[in-house]
Amino acid sequence: MRHRARWGLGLLVGLVVGVPAGEALAQEPIAGGELPPPGYGSLKQDNVSLRITLNDIEVRFLPLDERLIRLLAPDAYASLHGLIVSRQPAIDSAARTAGLTSPGLALVSFFALRPAARFDPENVSLSYRSQFERPAAIVPYSGTFTSRQLDVRQQATGIYLFDAPLPVFEPFDVLYGTSQVSWNDDVLRRIGIERVRVQGRAQADKGDSTAKP
Repeated sequence: MRHRARWGLGLLVGLVVGVPAGEALAQEPIAGGELPPPGYGSLKQDNVSLRITLNDIEVRFLPLDERLIRLLAPDAYASLHGLIVSRQPAIDSAARTAGLTSPGLALVSFFALRPAARFDPENVSLSYRSQFERPAAIVPYSGTFTSRQLDVRQQATGIYLFDAPLPVFEPFDVLYGTSQVSWNDDVLRRIGIERVRVQGRAQADKGDSTAKP
Protein backbone atom coordinates (compact mmCIF):
# COMPACT_ATOMS: atom_id res chain seq x y z
CA MET A 1 0.00 0.00 0.00
CA ARG A 2 1.62 3.19 -1.14
CA HIS A 3 1.66 6.43 0.82
CA ARG A 4 -0.83 8.81 -0.72
CA ALA A 5 -2.29 11.62 1.36
CA ARG A 6 -5.42 12.75 -0.43
CA TRP A 7 -6.74 15.77 1.41
CA GLY A 8 -9.42 16.58 -1.12
CA LEU A 9 -11.10 13.46 -2.42
CA GLY A 10 -12.64 14.54 -5.68
CA LEU A 11 -13.95 11.20 -6.84
CA LEU A 12 -17.27 10.35 -5.23
CA VAL A 13 -18.65 8.11 -7.95
CA GLY A 14 -22.26 7.21 -8.62
CA LEU A 15 -23.51 4.10 -10.39
CA VAL A 16 -22.03 3.57 -13.84
CA VAL A 17 -23.25 1.06 -16.41
CA GLY A 18 -22.09 -0.20 -19.77
CA VAL A 19 -18.53 -1.27 -18.95
CA PRO A 20 -17.40 -3.74 -21.64
CA ALA A 21 -16.87 -7.33 -20.57
CA GLY A 22 -13.32 -8.24 -19.72
CA GLU A 23 -12.42 -4.81 -18.36
CA ALA A 24 -13.01 -5.53 -14.67
CA LEU A 25 -10.17 -4.03 -12.68
CA ALA A 26 -11.15 -4.76 -9.09
CA GLN A 27 -10.60 -7.93 -7.09
CA GLU A 28 -7.97 -9.49 -9.33
CA PRO A 29 -5.88 -12.38 -7.96
CA ILE A 30 -3.79 -11.06 -5.08
CA ALA A 31 -0.37 -12.20 -3.95
CA GLY A 32 0.23 -12.96 -0.29
CA GLY A 33 -2.61 -15.36 0.38
CA GLU A 34 -4.37 -18.14 -1.47
CA LEU A 35 -8.07 -17.84 -2.14
CA PRO A 36 -9.89 -20.22 0.20
CA PRO A 37 -12.72 -22.22 -1.36
CA PRO A 38 -16.12 -20.53 -0.97
CA GLY A 39 -18.96 -22.11 0.93
CA TYR A 40 -17.00 -23.52 3.87
CA GLY A 41 -16.64 -20.48 6.13
CA SER A 42 -18.44 -19.89 9.41
CA LEU A 43 -17.45 -16.36 10.47
CA LYS A 44 -19.97 -13.54 10.82
CA GLN A 45 -19.52 -10.10 9.31
CA ASP A 46 -19.04 -8.70 12.81
CA ASN A 47 -16.02 -11.00 13.21
CA VAL A 48 -14.17 -9.22 10.39
CA SER A 49 -15.49 -5.66 10.80
CA LEU A 50 -14.07 -2.70 12.70
CA ARG A 51 -16.26 -0.11 14.44
CA ILE A 52 -15.63 3.43 15.60
CA THR A 53 -18.38 4.77 17.87
CA LEU A 54 -18.69 8.52 18.38
CA ASN A 55 -21.38 10.68 19.97
CA ASP A 56 -23.49 11.07 16.84
CA ILE A 57 -22.51 8.18 14.57
CA GLU A 58 -20.95 4.77 14.41
CA VAL A 59 -18.57 3.98 11.55
CA ARG A 60 -18.24 0.38 10.39
CA PHE A 61 -15.35 -0.77 8.17
CA LEU A 62 -15.46 -4.16 6.42
CA PRO A 63 -12.72 -5.18 3.93
CA LEU A 64 -14.18 -6.61 0.72
CA ASP A 65 -11.25 -8.90 0.01
CA GLU A 66 -12.08 -12.32 -1.45
CA ARG A 67 -9.36 -13.90 0.70
CA LEU A 68 -11.31 -12.65 3.70
CA ILE A 69 -15.00 -12.75 2.78
CA ARG A 70 -14.72 -16.39 1.66
CA LEU A 71 -14.18 -17.19 5.33
CA LEU A 72 -17.67 -15.94 6.14
CA ALA A 73 -20.72 -18.17 6.46
CA PRO A 74 -22.20 -18.97 3.02
CA ASP A 75 -25.12 -16.52 3.25
CA ALA A 76 -22.86 -13.67 4.37
CA TYR A 77 -20.33 -14.43 1.64
CA ALA A 78 -23.04 -14.59 -1.02
CA SER A 79 -24.42 -11.23 0.11
CA LEU A 80 -21.07 -9.41 -0.01
CA HIS A 81 -19.88 -11.11 -3.18
CA GLY A 82 -23.19 -10.21 -4.82
CA LEU A 83 -22.80 -6.60 -3.69
CA ILE A 84 -19.40 -6.40 -5.40
CA VAL A 85 -20.73 -7.98 -8.59
CA SER A 86 -23.72 -5.63 -8.69
CA ARG A 87 -21.48 -2.57 -8.37
CA GLN A 88 -18.62 -3.87 -10.50
CA PRO A 89 -19.18 -1.48 -13.43
CA ALA A 90 -19.08 1.53 -11.09
CA ILE A 91 -16.06 0.12 -9.23
CA ASP A 92 -14.17 -0.45 -12.48
CA SER A 93 -15.03 3.00 -13.78
CA ALA A 94 -13.86 4.62 -10.55
CA ALA A 95 -10.66 2.58 -10.59
CA ARG A 96 -9.82 3.61 -14.14
CA THR A 97 -10.50 7.28 -13.39
CA ALA A 98 -8.24 7.11 -10.32
CA GLY A 99 -5.53 5.23 -12.23
CA LEU A 100 -5.81 2.06 -10.13
CA THR A 101 -5.07 -1.38 -11.54
CA SER A 102 -5.74 -3.57 -8.50
CA PRO A 103 -7.61 -1.53 -5.89
CA GLY A 104 -8.39 -2.66 -2.38
CA LEU A 105 -12.08 -2.49 -1.53
CA ALA A 106 -13.87 -1.84 1.74
CA LEU A 107 -17.52 -1.45 2.67
CA VAL A 108 -17.90 1.57 4.94
CA SER A 109 -21.19 2.27 6.73
CA PHE A 110 -22.28 5.20 8.87
CA PHE A 111 -25.04 4.62 11.46
CA ALA A 112 -26.83 7.55 13.11
CA LEU A 113 -27.02 7.45 16.91
CA ARG A 114 -28.83 10.79 17.27
CA PRO A 115 -31.24 12.88 15.19
CA ALA A 116 -29.68 14.95 12.40
CA ALA A 117 -26.33 13.19 12.83
CA ARG A 118 -23.66 14.60 10.53
CA PHE A 119 -20.97 12.46 8.91
CA ASP A 120 -18.13 13.06 6.47
CA PRO A 121 -17.56 10.13 4.05
CA GLU A 122 -14.17 11.53 3.06
CA ASN A 123 -12.88 11.47 6.63
CA VAL A 124 -12.04 7.75 6.58
CA SER A 125 -8.41 6.72 6.17
CA LEU A 126 -5.98 3.89 6.89
CA SER A 127 -2.64 3.72 8.68
CA TYR A 128 -0.38 0.83 7.70
CA ARG A 129 3.32 0.37 8.43
CA SER A 130 3.56 4.04 9.43
CA GLN A 131 2.01 5.12 6.14
CA PHE A 132 -1.18 7.12 5.79
CA GLU A 133 -3.67 6.16 3.09
CA ARG A 134 -6.84 7.96 2.07
CA PRO A 135 -9.36 6.40 -0.34
CA ALA A 136 -8.71 7.02 -4.01
CA ALA A 137 -12.44 6.85 -4.82
CA ILE A 138 -15.81 6.09 -3.26
CA VAL A 139 -18.76 4.37 -4.92
CA PRO A 140 -21.97 5.19 -2.99
CA TYR A 141 -24.17 2.18 -2.28
CA SER A 142 -27.10 3.74 -0.44
CA GLY A 143 -29.07 6.78 -1.56
CA THR A 144 -28.38 8.52 1.76
CA PHE A 145 -24.62 8.44 1.27
CA THR A 146 -24.23 11.87 -0.30
CA SER A 147 -26.61 13.57 2.16
CA ARG A 148 -23.95 13.71 4.92
CA GLN A 149 -26.75 13.75 7.49
CA LEU A 150 -28.85 10.92 8.93
CA ASP A 151 -31.79 10.48 11.26
CA VAL A 152 -31.69 8.01 14.15
CA ARG A 153 -31.25 4.42 12.96
CA GLN A 154 -30.63 5.53 9.39
CA GLN A 155 -27.45 4.40 7.69
CA ALA A 156 -25.33 5.37 4.69
CA THR A 157 -23.04 2.92 2.92
CA GLY A 158 -20.37 3.15 0.26
CA ILE A 159 -17.64 1.04 -1.33
CA TYR A 160 -14.21 2.60 -0.81
CA LEU A 161 -11.34 2.06 -3.23
CA PHE A 162 -7.75 2.20 -2.01
CA ASP A 163 -4.54 2.23 -4.01
CA ALA A 164 -3.68 -1.40 -3.27
CA PRO A 165 -5.28 -4.52 -1.77
CA LEU A 166 -5.93 -4.10 1.94
CA PRO A 167 -3.37 -5.80 4.23
CA VAL A 168 -5.92 -8.16 5.79
CA PHE A 169 -3.20 -10.53 7.05
CA GLU A 170 -1.25 -7.81 8.87
CA PRO A 171 -2.10 -5.18 11.51
CA PHE A 172 -3.42 -1.83 10.34
CA ASP A 173 -5.55 1.00 11.72
CA VAL A 174 -8.76 2.55 10.45
CA LEU A 175 -9.23 6.22 11.26
CA TYR A 176 -12.24 8.51 11.20
CA GLY A 177 -10.89 11.96 11.91
CA THR A 178 -8.79 11.59 15.05
CA SER A 179 -10.55 8.42 16.25
CA GLN A 180 -9.15 5.05 15.28
CA VAL A 181 -9.55 1.32 15.72
CA SER A 182 -7.06 -1.46 15.01
CA TRP A 183 -7.15 -4.55 12.83
CA ASN A 184 -5.16 -6.26 15.54
CA ASP A 185 -3.77 -9.63 16.63
CA ASP A 186 -7.18 -10.82 17.83
CA VAL A 187 -8.70 -10.30 14.39
CA LEU A 188 -5.69 -11.86 12.67
CA ARG A 189 -5.79 -14.89 14.98
CA ARG A 190 -9.49 -15.38 14.24
CA ILE A 191 -8.81 -15.19 10.50
CA GLY A 192 -5.88 -17.60 10.71
CA ILE A 193 -7.87 -20.20 12.64
CA GLU A 194 -10.79 -19.98 10.22
CA ARG A 195 -8.53 -20.36 7.18
CA VAL A 196 -7.24 -23.64 8.58
CA ARG A 197 -10.77 -24.80 9.37
CA VAL A 198 -12.03 -23.90 5.89
CA GLN A 199 -9.23 -25.83 4.22
CA GLY A 200 -9.93 -28.78 6.50
CA ARG A 201 -13.65 -28.77 5.71
CA ALA A 202 -12.96 -28.51 1.98
CA GLN A 203 -10.46 -31.38 2.11
CA ALA A 204 -12.86 -33.54 4.11
CA ASP A 205 -15.63 -32.80 1.64
CA LYS A 206 -13.35 -33.67 -1.26
CA GLY A 207 -12.36 -36.90 0.48
CA ASP A 208 -15.99 -37.86 1.02
CA SER A 209 -16.75 -37.24 -2.64
CA THR A 210 -13.88 -39.34 -3.93
CA ALA A 211 -14.71 -42.17 -1.50
CA LYS A 212 -18.24 -42.56 -2.82
CA PRO A 213 -18.66 -45.42 -5.34
